Amino acid sequence: MDIPVYLITGFLEAGKTSFIQETLSAQPLLPEGNMLLLVCEEGIEEYDPTAFASPNVYLEQIEDPEDLTPANLSALCDKHNAMLVMVEYNGMWQLQKFYESLPANWNVFQEIFICDGLTIENYNRNMRSLVVDKLSSCDLTVFNRMDDTVDQMPLHKLVRGVSRTSGILYDMTDGRVVQDTIEDPLPFDINADIVKIGDRDFAYFYRDLVEDIQKYDGKKIRFKGMVVKDETIPVGSFVCGRHVMTCCADDIQFNGLACKWKNSENLKTYRWVEVTGRLVIEKHKMYTNPGPVLHITSVIPAAEPEMQVATFE
Repeated sequence: MDIPVYLITGFLEAGKTSFIQETLSAQPLLPEGNMLLLVCEEGIEEYDPTAFASPNVYLEQIEDPEDLTPANLSALCDKHNAMLVMVEYNGMWQLQKFYESLPANWNVFQEIFICDGLTIENYNRNMRSLVVDKLSSCDLTVFNRMDDTVDQMPLHKLVRGVSRTSGILYDMTDGRVVQDTIEDPLPFDINADIVKIGDRDFAYFYRDLVEDIQKYDGKKIRFKGMVVKDETIPVGSFVCGRHVMTCCADDIQFNGLACKWKNSENLKTYRWVEVTGRLVIEKHKMYTNPGPVLHITSVIPAAEPEMQVATFE
């Protein structure tokens, strides 16, 4: 039987425990059957199981990330015959550890990142990699302890700098829950005859392409990138792209597109060029599945950009 999992992430004193307590006290998540509440972090707030809407919620603690194993998690689930799991995850633990530890029949139904709206920017300045870790895969970001004096724009940009798909809610101190309505236009005109990607826009372009590839099918694209060629790339093709940094130097990766051009043998690896071409979603030896292939109409030598590594700043 598949076990749905609600994964609640966030840093110490961000409000995870209060969020879960209020959620489980409002109404049962299961009409019948048992639920496992797995707590991986001990904060000041403590749970009051007597206030839960269902008496069939069983709390277990995991204090060491090494105890996150498929066998241990399955054993805890079987111990209480649980049909649903909610996890309060430790903000200092990487999420990859949790996902690698999931039993085969556990499926994360929703991942929610809980933030203190007054302190999350400090966390982002001092522990950027951990913030990115939590934002990268979350379905919803909740900023709590908010009031009308707090500027929402920096918080919105914090989320959108990592994820364009996470929902954003502001939990106000007066009891309101406000949905983020800030428009988030792309920094280039997707409807132009030629979609021109500026040097500072490549990271946003590539992420948006990956997340919504269909809207680029048939578009004429122009950008500056680095040429990459090796023996695995077929004759008549090359790769053009940029190194992209999401949070820090440790996560820099090269993101590129397969390009088809009859004169590709004249290009040299690591040279900078400005390419123009029509993007088509099709099969290519670079990709396991059909992917974005730029059918080149123009290649112009270009100078190295001032910022060789594209970022979301």
